[in-house]
Amino acid sequence: MAANFALRSDRFPLLYRPPPLLYLKPQHALSRRPRFLLPSGRRRSSFRVSSSGGQRKGEEEKRGGVLTGVQRDEAPQVGRAIEEEGGGGRGGVVLDGSYEGFEWKWPPWRDLPQRYKLIGTTSLAFVICNMDKVNLSIAIIPMSHQFGWNSSTAGLVQSTFFCGYALSQLPGGWLAKLFGGRKVLEVGVLAWSLATILVPFVAGFMPGLVLSRILVGVGEGVSPSAATDLIARSIPLQERSRAVAFVFGGLSVGSILGLLLAPPLIQNFGWESVFYIFGFLGIIWCLVFELVKEGRSPFDGEYLFGLRKGPSGISSSLSTSVYARNSWSSSLKELGNSLMDVPWKAFFKSPAVWAMIYVHFCGSWGHYTCLSWLPTYFSEELDLNLTEAAWVSILPSLGSILITSIAAPFADNLISSGVETTVVRKICQTIAFMSPAVCMTLSSLDLGLPPWEIVAFLTSGLALSSFALSGLYCTHQDISPEYASILLGITNTVGAVPGIVGVALTGYLLDLTHSWSISLFAPSIFFYLTGTVVWLVFASSKPQNFSK
Repeated sequence: MAANFALRSDRFPLLYRPPPLLYLKPQHALSRRPRFLLPSGRRRSSFRVSSSGGQRKGEEEKRGGVLTGVQRDEAPQVGRAIEEEGGGGRGGVVLDGSYEGFEWKWPPWRDLPQRYKLIGTTSLAFVICNMDKVNLSIAIIPMSHQFGWNSSTAGLVQSTFFCGYALSQLPGGWLAKLFGGRKVLEVGVLAWSLATILVPFVAGFMPGLVLSRILVGVGEGVSPSAATDLIARSIPLQERSRAVAFVFGGLSVGSILGLLLAPPLIQNFGWESVFYIFGFLGIIWCLVFELVKEGRSPFDGEYLFGLRKGPSGISSSLSTSVYARNSWSSSLKELGNSLMDVPWKAFFKSPAVWAMIYVHFCGSWGHYTCLSWLPTYFSEELDLNLTEAAWVSILPSLGSILITSIAAPFADNLISSGVETTVVRKICQTIAFMSPAVCMTLSSLDLGLPPWEIVAFLTSGLALSSFALSGLYCTHQDISPEYASILLGITNTVGAVPGIVGVALTGYLLDLTHSWSISLFAPSIFFYLTGTVVWLVFASSKPQNFSK
């Protein structure tokens, strides 16, 4: 039976008495807590201390379990279940005869492998990413009323985000290769968060507002390449698919949270609150990520009060800085050489690459225009209030999560059963384009449909467009695993153009025609149909050797 010690209280009413000194092993040391003594007859339950969960009492001296001013108590242990759960060899304190086997662990994720912490925080970054992307699609409605913007101006404001997003795609990949994805991701989140907080201050000054949204786009534009680099460096091959799905799945979660939280915040605290709160979330993320990426705890004394020392006693931060300075010129030289070694001409001579570029453009047109304008469409055309419009707008994102879980096994099973990879990619991409084209056509025709049937059609079509993740977005790896990231950078850069042109053009056409069918749906239907034809004719998943 473990050696137990009872700390018994006197019966003096409401007196404070410091607890006796308790010396245990450093890793099991417990902070001293004050005891408040109750009136006679109503004594608190005694504290019970065990110097070891399952050791013989003669071993306490060897374990350092020395107690001063504590009365020995050989009473039966009440907290046996906790002791057995915690395991022997761990000192602990039990309230009312229980705390045995207890060890204080904070934060709760302390014992997780470092790579899981990185993937978890990176996924949270993508949640915040889309929250800051969709917040304007809700806030643009009260902002337009306050500043007197027409649809053309509102479209211009929303499209400026994609200017920065498009410009930072390829540079983000180069910076991630030069500095590492962790640092680029952290800088990107900090940049877009500060730019988001800046929006309410410059909203009445159009050039300032445009610049702030461009900066948000630049910060978010480097994030996909940074996350890809981080996953490649940190995650083993057998876990990489799940890591990619978990990280980029944060985008759908961010869209849902942003569309759910924005309306009540706007209605209760004004539209400015959305930018303040979402922006500060990004800054908090940066502080947490700074600790997680180094594997440190916020309660680490070395982190709070000093620099970590290496084996030679030299600060690791200083040695890292020296190494960074010494490798700066060589890294720039290597980057320049690597860019020159990329077979750019061979890329643009391939019909399959051009098919990916155009299809990415077509898919982005429908996605970005709907992402930006559907809340306004639901509010103005279907007469839904701000909260209802936001709730309806999250349905495509929820549907996408469901469809993605179906499309990926569907494609993998077809390939495993012997179906040619090119055929599988064409089937998936055709579903991804024809479904929203048909549903948008039904929604745009004057069939006398009630609002909720129109919502159902649009939700179904946009959710089924997630089949593209098993079509277009797998083709980069299919045709060239070596250059897949660069090919994705090329197509993603072109794919960001509809965010600039399409979102602004939708607002201009809406002012010109006052028709949602012409301004929002007709261009998307056109690109979905032509993209399907180009994909069926020119797409290929056969591996190509671009280095020849």
